[in-house]
Order: sequence, then C-alpha cells, then structure tokens
Amino acid sequence: MTRRSRAVPLASALLVVGALGSGCGEGEDPGLIVASGHVEATEVRVSTKAAGTVESLAVDEGHTVVAGQELARIDTTDTRLALDAARAERALAEAELRLRLAGSRVEDVGEAKAQVGRAEADLAGAQGDLDRMEGLLAAGSGTTKARDDARTRRDVARGALDAARERLKRLETGFRPEEKDAARARLDATDARIAQLAQQLEDARIVSPVAGVVTEKLAEQGELAARGTGILVVTDLANAWLNAYVAEPDLARLRLGQEAEVLTDDGQVRKGRVSFVASRAEFTPKNVQTRDERVKLVYRIKVALENADGLFKPGMPATARLRPAQGRP
Repeated sequence: MTRRSRAVPLASALLVVGALGSGCGEGEDPGLIVASGHVEATEVRVSTKAAGTVESLAVDEGHTVVAGQELARIDTTDTRLALDAARAERALAEAELRLRLAGSRVEDVGEAKAQVGRAEADLAGAQGDLDRMEGLLAAGSGTTKARDDARTRRDVARGALDAARERLKRLETGFRPEEKDAARARLDATDARIAQLAQQLEDARIVSPVAGVVTEKLAEQGELAARGTGILVVTDLANAWLNAYVAEPDLARLRLGQEAEVLTDDGQVRKGRVSFVASRAEFTPKNVQTRDERVKLVYRIKVALENADGLFKPGMPATARLRPAQGRP
C-alpha cells in the first residue's frame, strides 16, 4: 500500500490579498492575512499482496471505511491446495523424526542378537573342522586341500560373525546425530512452508490501513491481479489540509500552530491550524497567466483542517483567514 498526496492544480484563486499578501474584502479587517487555495488529502493506494483472481469487493466508490475493515478478497483455492500438501509433507517429516529419535525396534535388536549367536556357532563348527583337518594332515591321512578348504570356511564364518556383531551394535546405538538433525531440519522446513502459505491466505483478505472514503476503484470482481496490483484508493478526509500561498511580507506574521478560519465558496466556516510554512520561496504557479503575477515570489503554507464531517474534499477551493501572530515565533 502506498500513500500519496492528491496534487490538485491551483486555479487563479491562489492569493486574494492585494499584492499577493495582505488585503481584505469589503467590511473585512485589513490586518487579516487572506490566502486562497485548494484542499488536499492523503490518498492510500490499497494493493494486494497475494496474486490471484479478485473474488469479491466489499465496498464501492463513496463508501466510508474504517481502519482494518475488509475491502476485497482474493481467491485462495490454489493456496489452500498447496497448504494441504504442505501439511501432508509435515506429517511425513514428523514421522521420520520420531522414527530416528525412537531408534531400532526391540524385535530388530533381538533378531540381530540371534544372528550373532548363529554366526558364533558357525565359526565354532568351522574352527573344529579346521582343527580335525590339521590333525589328519599331521597324521598323514589328510590332504593339504582339505585342510585349506576348512581354513577358508573358518575365515568366512569369522567374517560373518564380525558383520553380525557390527549390525547388532548399529541397531543398539540407533541413528547418527546427523540423521536426527537432518530429520529436524526437514520438519522445520515444512513448518516454515505452512506458515508462508497461511500468511498468503491472510494476505488474500485486503483490509483498509486507514479510515477514510473510497475515492477510486482500480479493479473489478473477477479480474486476475498480480502481487502489488492496486485494488482501491482510500482517501483520509479526516486529515485534509488547505494548500495555499502567501507573499513574503506576510511570512513574518505567521506561526506554526497558528489558528485560522477556512471558508468554503458556499460560506461554511471551519477551524484550521497552520501546520507547514515553506522555508524557500517559489514563483507564483504558472496557471496565473499575467506577467506581473508570474514574477512574484510566494511561500507555500498548509492549513490543517477540522474535517470530521467530510465537508472538505480534495480539489475543493477554499479561503483561509489568519489574524497576524504577535511577538516572537
């Protein structure tokens, strides 16, 4: 969402004060500072953070909204399907982590112990055969080949026993710490993905960041909106201000916070307060067409308006009357 001040071209009624400064109408205090200008207000361009089809628009142009009120909603079908898949992935990752933390089953350990016992018996039998073959060979009734075959069987049985013992040790120890850490990381990754998708579901509900009036509709229901697409413009009318200009001689008679009366063209009067005084002069805006007016330097001021009832609208002409401030600023 972006904020911008509504820039309204100033018409010829910029200063209604003699020579761009002090002046008065008939029966008006000649000491008053009178400056005319146009009302401006902060506009907030409400955009979507989630891409998708505009499912609904809850407001229309001219509707008054409050901060946090739902303005529109983006279709979330694809996001919900992705969230279901992410939750399934999390269940799988959680099961894998539990498996690694639990270690080997008792039944697997018991089977490995039995295999160790069988391998020990096989080795004992092979060693006995080798001992007999060596005895026969020493007595002259055996052969060298028979003795060598028995030795080979003994060595194979010894290797099988070593393998069975290593498998039993691995089962009793359980999974390596690195495997457990990897399983935890997979679970954390799925949690992050679920949180991301849940946030996308939340972002699909577009709410107003400020209280104000919907002044422009930028999208229609059913349109496909990319991330960052503007949906509506909400204008903060409660904090409107009058943008006007005063001549250099009047600058010393103005103070920040100074009270002002602001009049509309139909004669309605509201209170205002000077909220900004430019530190640099500028030429009278170009829409003042006479040469005499164009060469004059003026200072821009802003008069904050009391606009709770929404009387002042952006672009509306108005006149500020200020009684000169006394003393030091």
